[in-house]
Amino acid sequence: QVQPVESGGGLVQAGGSLRLSCTASGRTFSTYALGWFRQAPGKEREFVAAVSWNSVITYYADSVKGRFTISRDNAKNTLYLQMNSLKPEDTAVYYCAAGPGVGMSRNDYDYWGQGTQVTVSS
Repeated sequence: QVQPVESGGGLVQAGGSLRLSCTASGRTFSTYALGWFRQAPGKEREFVAAVSWNSVITYYADSVKGRFTISRDNAKNTLYLQMNSLKPEDTAVYYCAAGPGVGMSRNDYDYWGQGTQVTVSS
Protein backbone atom coordinates (compact mmCIF):
# COMPACT_ATOMS: atom_id res chain seq x y z
CA GLN A 1 0.00 0.00 0.00
CA VAL A 2 0.90 3.65 -0.19
CA GLN A 3 2.23 5.43 2.88
CA PRO A 4 2.57 9.18 2.32
CA VAL A 5 5.23 11.01 4.30
CA GLU A 6 5.16 14.79 4.60
CA SER A 7 8.06 17.13 5.13
CA GLY A 8 8.86 20.82 4.95
CA GLY A 9 6.73 22.19 7.74
CA GLY A 10 8.04 24.74 10.15
CA LEU A 11 7.77 28.25 11.48
CA VAL A 12 7.26 31.19 9.17
CA GLN A 13 6.20 34.79 9.54
CA ALA A 14 2.94 36.04 8.09
CA GLY A 15 3.43 36.94 4.47
CA GLY A 16 6.19 34.42 4.07
CA SER A 17 6.38 31.26 2.04
CA LEU A 18 6.90 27.60 2.68
CA ARG A 19 6.95 24.54 0.49
CA LEU A 20 5.70 21.22 1.72
CA SER A 21 6.66 17.95 0.14
CA CYS A 22 5.16 14.51 0.30
CA THR A 23 6.68 11.28 -0.85
CA ALA A 24 5.38 7.75 -0.78
CA SER A 25 6.96 5.19 1.44
CA GLY A 26 6.26 1.79 -0.01
CA ARG A 27 4.38 1.70 -3.28
CA THR A 28 4.55 4.64 -5.63
CA PHE A 29 1.58 6.98 -5.65
CA SER A 30 2.11 8.04 -9.24
CA THR A 31 -1.25 6.58 -10.27
CA TYR A 32 -3.15 8.12 -7.37
CA ALA A 33 -4.90 11.39 -7.01
CA LEU A 34 -3.23 13.35 -4.24
CA GLY A 35 -4.49 15.94 -1.86
CA TRP A 36 -3.46 18.21 0.95
CA PHE A 37 -5.61 18.65 4.03
CA ARG A 38 -4.98 20.56 7.19
CA GLN A 39 -6.20 20.47 10.74
CA ALA A 40 -5.91 23.21 13.30
CA PRO A 41 -6.35 22.53 17.02
CA GLY A 42 -10.00 22.08 17.89
CA LYS A 43 -11.08 22.05 14.26
CA GLU A 44 -12.03 19.42 11.74
CA ARG A 45 -9.60 18.36 9.09
CA GLU A 46 -10.28 20.49 6.04
CA PHE A 47 -9.49 20.29 2.37
CA VAL A 48 -6.70 22.47 1.02
CA ALA A 49 -5.81 21.35 -2.49
CA ALA A 50 -5.79 18.30 -4.72
CA VAL A 51 -4.30 17.17 -8.00
CA SER A 52 -5.23 14.33 -10.31
CA TRP A 53 -2.78 11.58 -11.07
CA ASN A 54 -1.76 13.17 -14.36
CA SER A 55 -1.91 16.78 -13.09
CA VAL A 56 -4.73 17.59 -15.50
CA ILE A 57 -7.08 18.58 -12.69
CA THR A 58 -6.36 20.71 -9.66
CA TYR A 59 -8.74 21.84 -6.94
CA TYR A 60 -8.22 24.45 -4.28
CA ALA A 61 -10.12 25.53 -1.24
CA ASP A 62 -11.32 29.10 -1.57
CA SER A 63 -9.30 30.03 1.48
CA VAL A 64 -6.01 29.24 -0.25
CA LYS A 65 -6.81 29.95 -3.89
CA GLY A 66 -4.28 32.31 -5.38
CA ARG A 67 -1.82 31.75 -2.55
CA PHE A 68 -1.11 28.02 -2.62
CA THR A 69 -0.06 25.89 -5.55
CA ILE A 70 -0.27 22.13 -5.63
CA SER A 71 1.95 20.21 -7.98
CA ARG A 72 3.44 16.80 -8.38
CA ASP A 73 6.40 15.16 -10.01
CA ASN A 74 5.54 11.56 -10.65
CA ALA A 75 9.06 10.76 -11.79
CA LYS A 76 10.23 11.79 -8.32
CA ASN A 77 7.21 10.27 -6.61
CA THR A 78 6.71 13.59 -4.90
CA LEU A 79 3.81 15.90 -4.18
CA TYR A 80 4.33 19.58 -3.37
CA LEU A 81 2.38 22.38 -1.83
CA GLN A 82 3.87 25.79 -2.41
CA MET A 83 2.41 28.16 0.15
CA ASN A 84 2.83 31.88 -0.38
CA SER A 85 1.46 34.91 1.43
CA LEU A 86 0.94 32.81 4.51
CA LYS A 87 -1.51 33.94 7.13
CA PRO A 88 -1.80 33.02 10.80
CA GLU A 89 -5.01 31.17 9.98
CA ASP A 90 -2.96 28.82 7.82
CA THR A 91 -1.43 27.44 10.99
CA ALA A 92 -2.27 23.75 11.14
CA VAL A 93 -0.95 20.28 10.74
CA TYR A 94 -0.85 19.58 7.03
CA TYR A 95 -1.58 16.10 5.77
CA CYS A 96 -0.86 14.48 2.46
CA ALA A 97 -3.39 11.95 1.20
CA ALA A 98 -3.71 9.58 -1.73
CA GLY A 99 -6.84 8.18 -3.31
CA PRO A 100 -8.26 6.67 -6.49
CA GLY A 101 -9.70 9.90 -7.83
CA VAL A 102 -9.27 13.59 -7.27
CA GLY A 103 -11.74 15.06 -4.84
CA MET A 104 -12.24 17.55 -2.05
CA SER A 105 -13.54 15.25 0.64
CA ARG A 106 -11.62 13.25 3.19
CA ASN A 107 -13.64 10.28 1.97
CA ASP A 108 -11.98 10.52 -1.44
CA TYR A 109 -8.66 9.46 0.03
CA ASP A 110 -7.54 6.13 1.37
CA TYR A 111 -3.98 6.74 2.53
CA TRP A 112 -2.82 9.45 4.86
CA GLY A 113 0.48 10.73 6.10
CA GLN A 114 1.27 11.60 9.69
CA GLY A 115 1.24 15.31 9.01
CA THR A 116 3.70 18.15 9.25
CA GLN A 117 3.23 21.23 11.41
CA VAL A 118 3.02 24.63 9.79
CA THR A 119 3.00 27.59 12.14
CA VAL A 120 2.54 31.12 10.84
CA SER A 121 3.33 33.89 13.26
CA SER A 122 1.68 37.29 13.13
